[in-house]
Formats: sequence, structure tokens, C-alpha cells
Amino acid sequence: MKICVDEKIPLITVEELRNLGHDVLDIRGTADQGIPDDVLWAMIQHDNRLLVTTDKGFVQYRDEQHAGILIVRLRQPNTGKIHERVMQAMEQFSETEWPGLVVVMRDVVQSVSRGRRLSPKEG
Repeated sequence: MKICVDEKIPLITVEELRNLGHDVLDIRGTADQGIPDDVLWAMIQHDNRLLVTTDKGFVQYRDEQHAGILIVRLRQPNTGKIHERVMQAMEQFSETEWPGLVVVMRDVVQSVSRGRRLSPKEG
């Protein structure tokens, strides 16, 4: 699966996702780090990537067609907790379920909503 992670997602998570066979774009340390959300959104839309982020602002795109949005929102985030919640979500939903899905992982609960899926000819 093609995934994009923002700079707040731990490196251990990036490494584990890659070890699981995913194509992970990590913008940390690149010219794209810190780009505005709308520019990042356009980039992941172009590449048809699942977005993994801690930025709740991306929920605004829930009604658009997309490859999936995973937002981790914790009260006291740290590397271990963020990693755990990302990996739980990745295990819970299969690659075919992610398109159009918005998952918000909180400390002990999660919310899931279904937006518009990309059709095979669009993705």
C-alpha cells in the first residue's frame, strides 16, 4: 500500500510499515517538510497515498475521494503511543478497506467514518 507519513509519525513506525512491504513516503527532513496542508493533500492525492498524521485538520477532506486518512490524536503523545495506535489501525483495516476511510485514533477509543472511495480508474 502507498502511504505518506508526516514528520510527527515516529521513525520506528515508518520502518515497521516498510518492513511490512508498504511504500512509505516520509516527508521528514525533505524539502516537503512543513509544507501547507493543502499542498500535502494535493501531493498525496496525486500519488493515491493513505495519509498518516497527527494533524486533525485533515478531517476537513473526509468528504473528498481519497486513499484513506489516519489521524492519531493523543492527550500526551509520545513515540511509543503514536506507534502503537498507528499499527493497531493498520492491523484493523485491510488495504481494500482504507480508500475513503477516515480513522481517528485516540488514547483508548477510535472513530471511523467512510467518505468517498476512489474508483479504480481514478486511483
